[in-house]
Amino acid sequence: MTDPQRPVLDDARGAPPPPVAAEPIVVGGATGVPAPRGGPLRGWTLRRKLVFSTVVLFVLVTLLTGLGTLVTMQRSLESTLDQQVVSQASRLRPDLDGDIFGGGGGGGRRPPPGLGGDFLLLQVSDGLARQNLAFTRDGTPTQLTTQQMTALVGAGLSGRPQTVDLGGDLGRYRLVATTSGSTTTVSGLPTARVDAQVDQLRDLILGLGVAGLLVLGAGTTFLIRTSLRPLERVAATATRVSTLPLSTGQVRLAERVPVADTDRRTEVGQVGAALNGLLDHVDSALNARHASEQRLRQFVADASHELRTPLASIRGYAELSRREREPVPASIRHALDRIESESGRMGSLVEDLLLLARLDAGRQLQAEPVDLTRLLLDAVSDAQVAGRDHRWQLDLPDEAVEVTGDEASLTQVVVNLLANARVHTPPGTTVTARVLRSDVQGIPGSAFPSSGGPHGDVVVEIVDDGPGIDAALLPNIFGRFTRGDTARVRAGGSTGLGLSIVQAVVAAHHGHVDVESVPGHTVFRVTLPTG
Repeated sequence: MTDPQRPVLDDARGAPPPPVAAEPIVVGGATGVPAPRGGPLRGWTLRRKLVFSTVVLFVLVTLLTGLGTLVTMQRSLESTLDQQVVSQASRLRPDLDGDIFGGGGGGGRRPPPGLGGDFLLLQVSDGLARQNLAFTRDGTPTQLTTQQMTALVGAGLSGRPQTVDLGGDLGRYRLVATTSGSTTTVSGLPTARVDAQVDQLRDLILGLGVAGLLVLGAGTTFLIRTSLRPLERVAATATRVSTLPLSTGQVRLAERVPVADTDRRTEVGQVGAALNGLLDHVDSALNARHASEQRLRQFVADASHELRTPLASIRGYAELSRREREPVPASIRHALDRIESESGRMGSLVEDLLLLARLDAGRQLQAEPVDLTRLLLDAVSDAQVAGRDHRWQLDLPDEAVEVTGDEASLTQVVVNLLANARVHTPPGTTVTARVLRSDVQGIPGSAFPSSGGPHGDVVVEIVDDGPGIDAALLPNIFGRFTRGDTARVRAGGSTGLGLSIVQAVVAAHHGHVDVESVPGHTVFRVTLPTG
């Protein structure tokens, strides 16, 4: 059934293209794993999040409180000013025939009794300004300009106080207008005093807010840092445990969270106590695993040792029976040949198991200079005799390459790798053995890692142009009793322990072995430190 939302495109021959396998959706770097949600605080530490959240909340509360205080104070002061304006207007009595100001004209004019010294008055009658004067705080009279009088008349003032900005030296005023006949009297008081008080309060709130923010930020940082130190110690314990080699061998898991950080009355103490309980459980499991491995190794070693003698007896009696002077029937001779062959194979298996058991138990190897060039030369010469249907090549440097190690064990490594190439590749395969030096960083252009030796590495490579190793087998190629007969031709029987022995011996020399294989090119690479 065709998807109606996706057109079907035919190829040049008119046939629909083959279906394309759906690729897995990779979310957040892992298939099927949802990506972590983004956000401005993602990647921040808990300490930073707590400090940031506390400071933001403080700023918001301070802004809201300060804004509310300013608005309330401004309204209260304006209400008081309005009461003064209305009270002042009620004292004024419009007088069309006389001057409501005492004293003579000009600079001798004074505010009427009972009025403040900084009020404004404009009296208009029949379109003419009869009284036009404003007094500053010190009582100095100031004449209103024509523009200011026009602004007052056009402001539509009433008995309810309003704010009018007169500009110049006068600024803003709260004004009311009263009408008596054809006379309109506009009076009011400046808002400068109210504005100054509001500005002072605003500056005070800002100053206290900034100071409080600094104190809160420092105090919160100190308190949170102090509170999270136990959690940091718990995390440090977990980090130290994560660096311990827990995969093999006897592990002493002595790391624990300090007792002071395991108080179950606190959240951090609950985490510390839980981690200690987990470490106790893991320690018990590791000890049980080590004891089980020790018993298994001991059993394998004991069994292998005990089987050597009876296997040697079986093989010896089979050889002795074949040497009888009396004629031996062909079927019996064939059976004796099989007994001798299989007993020899089983003897090799027992020897390999015994060697692995000793290596697993940490048997101390010899530490002496080993000439790898001579070792490869001898091993390839022996391989030529055993595998005449293969082509054997050597790639050796002009100078001798030496490492410190156990010569017998390293010889077995090379012999096992050459035997692996001979047994699992068809006749006519070219097998090349080479040894070379590399610096501390490893061989340039190589995908294999360095061993990390302080004086560089020595690399032994066994390369063949056979059919290659199945990709599914590569991850477990060094496992015990692993056989790759499906991809590579098996010319003869093997124990399935050869590569396991290679890995164990190389690891005992503080090196590592890697494999890379594609059809027509397989390389086993042994990297050993020179020191």
